[in-house]
Amino acid sequence: MASNQEIAKQPAAQGSRTASLERKTNETEITISVNLDGQGIYDVDTGNGFLDHMVNQLARHGLFDITLRAKGDVHTGWHHLVEDVAIMLGRAFHQALGEPVGIRRMGHAIVPLDETLVQVTVDCSGRPYAVVETGLEGVMVETLPGDLIRHFLESFAVEAKINLHAKVLTGESPHHKAEALCKALARALRDAVEPDPRAPGQVPSTKGTISG
Repeated sequence: MASNQEIAKQPAAQGSRTASLERKTNETEITISVNLDGQGIYDVDTGNGFLDHMVNQLARHGLFDITLRAKGDVHTGWHHLVEDVAIMLGRAFHQALGEPVGIRRMGHAIVPLDETLVQVTVDCSGRPYAVVETGLEGVMVETLPGDLIRHFLESFAVEAKINLHAKVLTGESPHHKAEALCKALARALRDAVEPDPRAPGQVPSTKGTISG
């Protein structure tokens, strides 16, 4: 019988924007902690150096503290591990954000990395949607197939319940494209979850809610 268990490791403190989760399936085993009001501190070990690099960029440039441990059935390839890390990262982000009150809600970033230029726009709308154009189809990004970079971003967006538009505007290096995408996502998310000093305690929607 297949096992699939996910639990919250500890309840978030009142008023904190943190989450700690763990999940074990027949394919992967993952523990993660996220603090949206951190300092960009990361401690990440997935067994894949470039996947670590992607999550580290998200933490550092979003000023999110992320602790992540992941292992999986990598003898079958990297798909299960990359997908499940993105799923758990998205779920932890969504749980840490909680009721999205008093935040800016939307954010965007245009990030250069040498010859590469990337644009990312996000909306913490509670309605998951992703449009991702990486230009990495059919190529390797260091240790990862390029298609998995797109899948990572899409899976994160779905589980974080955000609207994500990400596009590589120009570039040549697969490494630069993937890294710039993660940096731009980090900066866009940082802006989106930032408290709005002009609207403290207000729901950023005419509907009165963006969580239901």
